[in-house]
Amino acid sequence: MKKKNKVTAIILGLTLMIVLAGCSASANGEVNSKRIISVATVQPENHAIYLGLKAFKEYVEEEMGDKFEIKLFTNGVIGGNSEALELLQMGSLDLVATSGSNLEAFANEYKIFGLPYLFNDEASFRKVMNEEEFTDIIYNSTADKGIQGVAWFSNGVNNFYASKKIETPADLKGLKIRVQSSEANVKLVQGFDAAAVVMAYGEVYTALQNRVIDAGTNPEMALVDMKHGEVAKYYSRTEHQIFTDMLVANTDFLDSLSAEEREIFQDGFKVSSQVANEAWDKRISDVTEEATKMGVEFITVDKELFEEMQKPVKEELLISNPELQPLYDKIQQIQN
Repeated sequence: MKKKNKVTAIILGLTLMIVLAGCSASANGEVNSKRIISVATVQPENHAIYLGLKAFKEYVEEEMGDKFEIKLFTNGVIGGNSEALELLQMGSLDLVATSGSNLEAFANEYKIFGLPYLFNDEASFRKVMNEEEFTDIIYNSTADKGIQGVAWFSNGVNNFYASKKIETPADLKGLKIRVQSSEANVKLVQGFDAAAVVMAYGEVYTALQNRVIDAGTNPEMALVDMKHGEVAKYYSRTEHQIFTDMLVANTDFLDSLSAEEREIFQDGFKVSSQVANEAWDKRISDVTEEATKMGVEFITVDKELFEEMQKPVKEELLISNPELQPLYDKIQQIQN
């Protein structure tokens, strides 16, 4: 992490400690004997992840409300993902919900999710993520950095959307397509004979509007939540990438729990995942309806044509990142 981010994280950590210290006293000045568990997310309180974290809070407090109080910090109030993960390592936070891509900086295993057409479909993705023999590898990959995975959240399926119809791979040729910064994303776009444009999420609307880029690649949420459906009227279900968000914990926090407490927290983590994923599915359904009313046309494509063009890209990424091959093999074993 850059020095500026580290200093910011320290300042935020000190602020958070003051806030939590204030929480330990009741309104009449009595000391609260409950242990405060701090949880951070950049998501707002209408997001599926927040609903999952809220369910986790309610479950743990119902089971052990005399011992623990869960404090949820939303909307990035204590900083962005990088700062939150730094605070987690420092022990100023106990749990952080973040995207899997943010954890690539801590373990190469998270790069597996960037591979194109890694999963057959979203149902296969969830089948794999519900298998502990796979998730344990992912969860444990950052343990030596003081970060332990404890739950996963669906983060949707990436599809292409543009102001022109994309029905075959040939329709992508020559387009300028916005991507997040990663080797896999850039090579994926180049594999379609298109140009990858690394750009912040918040800049995509204006870039589409002004033809700085021709297409984006995000789940359906972007059409409504970021209003991309106003400037990109065609959404093609290419399903080329499926990502995950993660709930990660400070390892010292987990180690401090008794066996009984750890079991209850583990059950709470499972509750958070279940509730968040159900909320995500409902939101996707609602968003699709809302986007249709905006005039967006959803296009079903022959996915095999797109997948075929990405086979060399997938092979190149596996060769250049050999530590991903065992994970790739395990995924294929589980989903097929």
